[in-house]
Amino acid sequence: MPTKNMPLQSNAALSRSASNPSLLFHTYSIWLFTLSDLKTIVVPKTAFGVLNALAFPAHATPRSPNIQGMKVTKVLLRAPLVSFWVWINLLPFTIDNQRQPVAVLEDTHNKPWRTMPSGRMTGAQARRLMLCLYPTAACVSARVGGIRQCLTLMVLGFAYNDLNLADWSWMSRNLINGMGFCCFASGALEVALDTPLTGEHRVVLEWLGIIAAVVSSTVQTQDMADQGGDRLRGRRSMPLTIGDGPTRWVTAVLMVWWAGICAFYWELGNGPRILTGILGLAVAWRTLVQRSCKADKVTFRIWNAWMACLYALPLFSAIGKCAAI
Repeated sequence: MPTKNMPLQSNAALSRSASNPSLLFHTYSIWLFTLSDLKTIVVPKTAFGVLNALAFPAHATPRSPNIQGMKVTKVLLRAPLVSFWVWINLLPFTIDNQRQPVAVLEDTHNKPWRTMPSGRMTGAQARRLMLCLYPTAACVSARVGGIRQCLTLMVLGFAYNDLNLADWSWMSRNLINGMGFCCFASGALEVALDTPLTGEHRVVLEWLGIIAAVVSSTVQTQDMADQGGDRLRGRRSMPLTIGDGPTRWVTAVLMVWWAGICAFYWELGNGPRILTGILGLAVAWRTLVQRSCKADKVTFRIWNAWMACLYALPLFSAIGKCAAI
């Protein structure tokens, strides 16, 4: 689950900071743990929670044809809380992931600016911080919502980082990623709604299942540019297991497939359908044609934009239903 072009501090400046660390130094070190995941987890999952909460009344049971003004205001006011929930649950996972010796080796190759390879924190310090933050995330979740997702993320994090299931097989890696994305998304939605999801919210739960399937089958787009680091640490990602070419073709076909399925599920109008299709086709085309490491990074950014577009589909659908009344 979890860029290279981050400006690095000079060795002299880093040495001075490490010998006399300030609060700002430690805060920035913590921030670097999640920096790469802002575009893949924090911002998209915050958007999912807020946008789907706004669409919720139109898809709940019994259905409400309008989105109440008070409900919209409440959801928007809780948006910062949604973002904080996502970040505080992500932080201990990323620390646990990046403190592993093999991860430090990989990051030295792929992301040398991160906290561990840049020497801003020791492995023991990172472990102590992680052990403090997991209970903190649980306390926050118990207070604001998403406690079930928080506890599930802890289990997934243990499987991903400590049992090394993400390195063992590309299938387990993709599956854990899909389940993790679903937990972050559903937890963010519960925080935005200020209420837990139940079996009565059938449409929302079905949509979460679709999102999990989309991520599990296409998240290998993030692995295309990281093959050097993955090979170094012995990770069996999809492109390193079945080959670069077959992975690109599988991904391209699935991108087109899911773009159509999601548009069909929400019975979208032409505008949202075209937008979803264009972004999906862009990822598919670039995956097949633009094969450099630099191009793969851009493709992954477009994949994230496409996912953000998918997150907004329930709201587009709700607006369309309201306009048709």
